[in-house]
Amino acid sequence: MSTIEKIQEELDVLTEETRKHEIILYNDDVNTFDFVIDSLVSVCEHTPKQAEQCTVLVHYKGKCAVKTGEYKDLESKCSKLLQLGLSAEIL
Repeated sequence: MSTIEKIQEELDVLTEETRKHEIILYNDDVNTFDFVIDSLVSVCEHTPKQAEQCTVLVHYKGKCAVKTGEYKDLESKCSKLLQLGLSAEIL
């Protein structure tokens, strides 16, 4: 095995081990901007400005990645968003 193959193999393993997931928040016609902003601040630990920006993106683009991390860390946050009546999933 050449040095290049060895390095590529190590890189592939590191990439696979550190794969990140995202909570995707989807637009709906039910929740107000203020409610979504408050939810992102409390659940995803966003700053008010960051939560506002995500909310605007969700409104105009239909969806936005609101949190990135390991799946096990995102599960409870996504569940809380769903319990609040927001549309979200982990990808």
